[in-house]
Amino acid sequence: MKSLFLILGLLGLIVVLGVVAVVGFYNGLVTKTQNIDNQWAQVETQYQRRLDLIPNLVETVRGLFGQEQAVFGEIDEARTRYAGVKTVDEKAEVASTLEGALGRLLVIVENYPEIKSDAAVVGLMDELAGTENRVAVERRRFNDLVKDYNTTIKRFPGNLMASMFGFSERAYFESAAGAEEAPTVEF
Repeated sequence: MKSLFLILGLLGLIVVLGVVAVVGFYNGLVTKTQNIDNQWAQVETQYQRRLDLIPNLVETVRGLFGQEQAVFGEIDEARTRYAGVKTVDEKAEVASTLEGALGRLLVIVENYPEIKSDAAVVGLMDELAGTENRVAVERRRFNDLVKDYNTTIKRFPGNLMASMFGFSERAYFESAAGAEEAPTVEF
């Protein structure tokens, strides 16, 4: 009789430990998901900072140099599109489009000393450079969290429990095709 109670006690302990492990794994995935969502919000905060600075830079440059309206139009159009997109992938795509147009604007500024030397432009470009650095840092942090989460749900036995609870792989932030090439502006 003692053996039966001992076996039942051990089985009960194994079941309790199993439940605790599953609950801990589930809660860990919830935490990782929330961390990824929070980090994407940080990326968006930096995107918003960029979007708030760009009109000032564009208007200052536009006032000093009336040509190259196409670049200004691309920037305005990208800012407008960003407000309407919902998914992380769509936002990343629009942000990359905006980055390309900004790159062309910066080439224009670099090629014209009268624009480059204006104090307002210099100050705004410094702010924009700082923002671009912040965006890069926040994107890297986002991708680090996604890597950790994706690794967790792909490893055994986590892959079984993740699929059982409906957790799926998250997408990394990736630059748009062609982003590795420097922008060119022809006059």
